[in-house]
Amino acid sequence: MPTLVIHAPHSEVRHNRKQSFLRTFKTGTGDGYAISSGLFQQLSPGDPVIVICKVHQQQASGKIQKLVPTVKAGNGIQRYDVIMDDLKLVTFDSANVRLNRNGVAVI
Repeated sequence: MPTLVIHAPHSEVRHNRKQSFLRTFKTGTGDGYAISSGLFQQLSPGDPVIVICKVHQQQASGKIQKLVPTVKAGNGIQRYDVIMDDLKLVTFDSANVRLNRNGVAVI
């Protein structure tokens, strides 16, 4: 079963008004992640999801409730709000996860 990994980078909160790890965890929503069609096709509701912040070494895990399309990124990739269920804080162990340039991975 594929696992979606999304990065809530601390550095983007101030510079680009992105949502923080804590806000993502509290709301259960990751806003506007660019997910390529190839990665999107691998994912289904109920699949595991991991939210990380590598800067502060924070991690939460849960399940994908749904991926809601929003706007397209400048490079044409569809952006999605990642709606998650059952998020729980867990020990950070994703330092070696290779994220793509959009802060997303499917492992």
